[in-house]
Amino acid sequence: MRILVYLLSVFLVCMSSCEELIHVDLNTGDPRYVIEADLDNISSTQTIRVSQTVAFNADKASEPIDDAQVEVKSSGGQRYVFYPMGDGYYQNANFTPKPNSTYYLSVKIDDEVFTATEVMQPFINVDSIGSLEETIFNETNYSVLVKFSDPLGQADYYKYLVSINQQPFRFFQAYSDKYNDGLYVTHQLTDFTKPFALGDSILVRRQIITKPVFDYWNQIQMLNPGSAAPANPKSNISNGAFGYFSVSNSKDYGITIRSYDQLKLRE
Repeated sequence: MRILVYLLSVFLVCMSSCEELIHVDLNTGDPRYVIEADLDNISSTQTIRVSQTVAFNADKASEPIDDAQVEVKSSGGQRYVFYPMGDGYYQNANFTPKPNSTYYLSVKIDDEVFTATEVMQPFINVDSIGSLEETIFNETNYSVLVKFSDPLGQADYYKYLVSINQQPFRFFQAYSDKYNDGLYVTHQLTDFTKPFALGDSILVRRQIITKPVFDYWNQIQMLNPGSAAPANPKSNISNGAFGYFSVSNSKDYGITIRSYDQLKLRE
């Protein structure tokens, strides 16, 4: 049984890391349910996917579950039912989460119920966003820089998704303010396996997340050769399900990658 199916599929599709062979322990065991719920206030249409792990040598990454009962309730008493759309996807087209509200996820599959709780955090504004040009081992590399003031005296957690040239968003990096609480902070977004190129149109989705969600994605981004990351990221969903439940306060920022020479010509 491929107990690492979910982690590996997320890692290979959307994680920025070295493309080297990773040796993992592929055991057999009972199938596990996977719930992926990344809700935000960018749109009123929210999507949750429910699936099940499959054998490692199967010809598909996961088995979609299309007969689950999926809903989210708010601390204000609203109930949002998610309707099946096929291939394990469930959707509610009239749900925009609000800051400082608590949300309760419930997914029922046969006689099993999986639950999770999330509080949507206030947004932390960005002061500026720009690009950085660096020469590393005689190669020019480009990064996106996000600058902002981290609020003093509170634990804050950040997650970034990136879309390049109108392609689907993929996970880039997650940060905490453990070592820079209350400081002026720069988050550098870099992908050395699929580096940014001159002229790339970049859309950065900044999400303010909770600690359990940060812990989940931080374990994924730690999955490098030689790391000691756990076999599967710790989920914030009950009853042994894989995956995560996130309700993030989010905002998109656009930028085009330009060289320093191009920027000087525009001044």
